[in-house]
Amino acid sequence: MKNAWRWALAYAVTAVVFLGMDAVWLGTVTASLYRPAIGGLMADTVDWVAAAVFYPLYIAGLVFFVVVPAVLRQHVREALWRGALLGLMAYGTYDLTNQATLKDWPWMITMIDLAWGACVSGVSAWAAAAATVATSRRATRTSGR
Repeated sequence: MKNAWRWALAYAVTAVVFLGMDAVWLGTVTASLYRPAIGGLMADTVDWVAAAVFYPLYIAGLVFFVVVPAVLRQHVREALWRGALLGLMAYGTYDLTNQATLKDWPWMITMIDLAWGACVSGVSAWAAAAATVATSRRATRTSGR
């Protein structure tokens, strides 16, 4: 597998950006947005096992379905809109299922989460594609020396 390191780079950049953005988001809005709106449904502590399963799987999905195709086509901006679309669908699956099945699930939470999922996924995928394309070009240019 030629240049296999670039897929590891793509995964690492996606993970750092996604996890960083999500940590800031959850750290700043949980008390002011989620707890007042759905506090009765929230656990007292984070289920770290569930988080340890979700994040690597979701990041792998972003890399496989969004970053890799954008890098192969050398279209970094494509990763932004495709990542946003995947995020909208993934977060929509969670929130709209909650909307349909849970009593008193607020539409406001659904709309904010859909926007957040699109934003964090799009930006993470774009950053990973940009870093991977930039380093791939540099490696290709210097490999002939």
